[in-house]
Amino acid sequence: MKYLVFAFVVTLTIAGPASSQIAYPPTRTVPQVDTYFGTQVSDPYRWLENVDSADVHAWVEAENTVTEQQLSQIPYREKLRKRLEQLYNYPRISAPHKVGDYYFFFKNNGLQNQSVMYRQRGLDGAPEVFLDPNTLSADGTASLGATSFSHDDRYLAYSIHKSGSDWEEIFVRDVATGRQLPDRLQWARYSSPEWFRNGFFYERYDAPRSGQYTASSEFQKIYYHRLGTLQSEDVLVYQDSTHKDRVFGINATEDEKYIFLYINQGGEIGNLISWKRADETEFHPLVTEFGYNCNVVDAIGDKFLMVTDEDAPTNRAVLIDPARPHEYETILPAKAETLDGLGYVGGKIIASYMKDAANHAYVYDSRGHLENEVTLPGFGTVSGFDGKRADTEVFYTFAGFTAPPTIYRYNLNTKSSTLFHKTDLPFNLDDFVTEQVFYTSKDGTRVPMFIVHKKDMVRNGQNPTKLYAYGGFDISLTPHFSPSIIAFIEQGGIYAQPNIRGGGEYGKAWHEGGMKLHKQNVFDDFIAAADYLVAQHYTSHNKLAIEGGSNGGLLIGAVMCQRPDLAQVALPEVGVMDMLRYQKFTIGWGWASEYGTSDDSLDFSNLYRYSPLHNLRAGVQYPATLVSTADHDDRVVPGHSFKFIATLQHDQAGPNPVLIEIETKAGHGGGKPLTKILNETADQLAFTFYHLGVNVE
Repeated sequence: MKYLVFAFVVTLTIAGPASSQIAYPPTRTVPQVDTYFGTQVSDPYRWLENVDSADVHAWVEAENTVTEQQLSQIPYREKLRKRLEQLYNYPRISAPHKVGDYYFFFKNNGLQNQSVMYRQRGLDGAPEVFLDPNTLSADGTASLGATSFSHDDRYLAYSIHKSGSDWEEIFVRDVATGRQLPDRLQWARYSSPEWFRNGFFYERYDAPRSGQYTASSEFQKIYYHRLGTLQSEDVLVYQDSTHKDRVFGINATEDEKYIFLYINQGGEIGNLISWKRADETEFHPLVTEFGYNCNVVDAIGDKFLMVTDEDAPTNRAVLIDPARPHEYETILPAKAETLDGLGYVGGKIIASYMKDAANHAYVYDSRGHLENEVTLPGFGTVSGFDGKRADTEVFYTFAGFTAPPTIYRYNLNTKSSTLFHKTDLPFNLDDFVTEQVFYTSKDGTRVPMFIVHKKDMVRNGQNPTKLYAYGGFDISLTPHFSPSIIAFIEQGGIYAQPNIRGGGEYGKAWHEGGMKLHKQNVFDDFIAAADYLVAQHYTSHNKLAIEGGSNGGLLIGAVMCQRPDLAQVALPEVGVMDMLRYQKFTIGWGWASEYGTSDDSLDFSNLYRYSPLHNLRAGVQYPATLVSTADHDDRVVPGHSFKFIATLQHDQAGPNPVLIEIETKAGHGGGKPLTKILNETADQLAFTFYHLGVNVE
């Protein structure tokens, strides 16, 4: 498929005041037709899936050159980059985590590529650097992944990702001395070290024989590593040689009395759980059928505290006697609000609930009797409440669109919160407001949406507006603080974030309402959000930009195809664009429960109806589009975006440019250094403002 059949150059006109012709790089086509249940599907750009080939490297360089030429013509691009640098230049601190006599926390002084792990003795001690990821690479592309302290507070296991890849290496440091131990474990992926006695469990795959960033990851295994030994001596704890598409998790209780094994499988909803006592060799079944999401929080006495959505679409907390695992004793029954967080600290159950995508927090005793509500400072998102069984205090963080993260210390004995750390910003938020509205989707479903703007915004239908959503995988989009949102609103813009189906804002039913054969609901909800903003005179279609990443990139791609007139600008980021082949790469098979796959006739018909790659049409005028991806994205491989933009550049009619920006030494987004974030965000803002006709001040 690497031989040249024919090449072509597409010439289009860029919109905006400095109109010019764009000669897109010639992208050859190679005849490739697949047959799915009698339907023939052409895939002429399949050669772009081979990201390691010299031909693809040359194509990437050519596309980036064209994109840079176009972006460099925008007069305020560098001005936006400098403003973003100012907006990001403030200290960002995480809630502390108590480890023995120390408190550990992360801090970014402002413009550091990666946040640094600090420790201090007691709350009044002097902070000192414990682990600085910025020293691991000259360009900041090495990032810290999972961190796990041993139950005796003596060691820290942590993982390092390079160039944004999901592959990770695991290392160990001595907490008392800060000295790095010789332990080094390779080929871990989606792993969180779980300490047990003088070592830890971790998940890994066999080393890939080829295609490190594209080959399907199959047959995950769980190993146990004993400190001070070589990885070759690690003990295989669990594997399943009959199911290549299963992923595992393992955790031990704080007292190391019980160990729990979790099993997820591609194509199946929910998970299985088994358990064993520390000195047993065999696991016993606890949750034996797929279909429900379950998670053991801790052991209370000889029973297990678990969160489940079985018979509880918004989740409930139960106690399970392992001798009678099918007899659940409900501790916190399901409510209208969604239970989205549960912890067991200091003998108390701390639960966070989500009502219309905003959080509330409550403290209960170990039997589920309400003691008090944790008073939050407003409308936003709460996180934290981590700790051990003997702790008498916990820390939590509150944030909102116009409220930067603020850390509070909660005393479990006095049932009171005190301010621990307030973020000091180099700019004023007094002129910004957040409102929540509800609109009606195509099928009559009521959908909430956050709208953030300046107080003096006038609904004249001419405000530049960015509509951002995700819509999948039970992920809830709650209020969050982002300098990039501030940068958009500063220029008179409006930021809108609808909580469309597919997410977890209203529990299991809301998620399943946007899955598999119901995926069209996700697109309908998003389209209805845009039409609402126009109908209510917040903006107009030619002043609207739409944005989403990963599953949200799929959302933007699908909406572009179904309603090319919906928005003037489209920003699909690291999107799943080829819905017929996504399961063939890296961990893609794990999304089968969300999407279905083209291996099933009914699923194929559904996927083919909305797959962005397969629904672009020649002669259609699509929005001004800036696709973004990265060369080391081994979650949603860049071939998705490559094939999509090649097709879009061929099919586009009219003046709107369709470009792709391909980041090097970067992945799906996690651990991306701040330098790259600033550059990418500035480019997206410049592109958006330029094609919305905004004169940046």
